[in-house]
Amino acid sequence: MQSPNYKIELRRVFLLENLPAPLTRANEHLQLFDNYIKKTRLRLRYVRSPQTKEWTRILEQRFPADENDLSVWKTLEIFLNENEYQALEKFEGREIRKNRYLYAFGKKQFEIDVFLGNLWGLCLAKIYFEIVEEMRGFEKPDFAIAEVTNNKFFTGAELVEKNFADVQKEFQEMENEK
Repeated sequence: MQSPNYKIELRRVFLLENLPAPLTRANEHLQLFDNYIKKTRLRLRYVRSPQTKEWTRILEQRFPADENDLSVWKTLEIFLNENEYQALEKFEGREIRKNRYLYAFGKKQFEIDVFLGNLWGLCLAKIYFEIVEEMRGFEKPDFAIAEVTNNKFFTGAELVEKNFADVQKEFQEMENEK
């Protein structure tokens, strides 16, 4: 049997205090609804563009290529129509909601997620790379307060069970370890 053709994501993740200037919450963004299916590597993603009112439905399988290096992920996406999405909706319930903003910094573009609901106050920036050397050599941007790429706590599958008080506690533990 042939194995799936996974897309490889090379990424770094940074914790932010707020959106970097000149971005504000009123800027153009996407609304993401991520439902993590318990005891699987699957998530059901619903993406809405407030500007166009368009919806995109995706079933994703995501996992790190190496459990000890969360900078490299394997992903597989299946785009769903409304009927397919409705058939899978019964798995909803472990949901993270966030607004995603695009932010150009230098010659790179960040995806900045501002979390809603129980995680209100959490702001994470992801940046993707084409080659490992570029990823490894990238310096933490000045608008970030910490890098959390290899902290499993800050992955979606872990965050879905957390609230902002948990995030604050984790950040304090990170600071104490310095």
